[in-house]
Amino acid sequence: MSEENKDFADEAKETTNEFAEGAKEAANDISEGLNNMAGGENKKMLVGILAIIFGSLGVHKFILGYQKEGIILLVATVVGWATLCIAVGGIILAVTWIIGVVEGIMYLTKSDEEFYNTYQVGRKPWF
Repeated sequence: MSEENKDFADEAKETTNEFAEGAKEAANDISEGLNNMAGGENKKMLVGILAIIFGSLGVHKFILGYQKEGIILLVATVVGWATLCIAVGGIILAVTWIIGVVEGIMYLTKSDEEFYNTYQVGRKPWF
């Protein structure tokens, strides 16, 4: 009986190792695919479109690695929705929406090299 248990354990280890290798390959394939979709290292198109569509939520800031600025936009939008019953909420929502649209247009109108150097290498967080 002990021999059967040992064989079963060896077989389980082998199956686990094969599964782990397959999972690593799949993760690498997905990562490469996402990088290709986002333009490799230059995320200009992805960030520009997301800034126009979801700019008030700060999604584009999180993708570029600007967590503090993304949180500021997200919190401002939540506060805007929470205070929408008074005029202040509408103003806050309008401002965060305008910031997203303006930044999205700025991202998309820059050349790939200029965008990469300004926002990904130079780390310019606002406008």
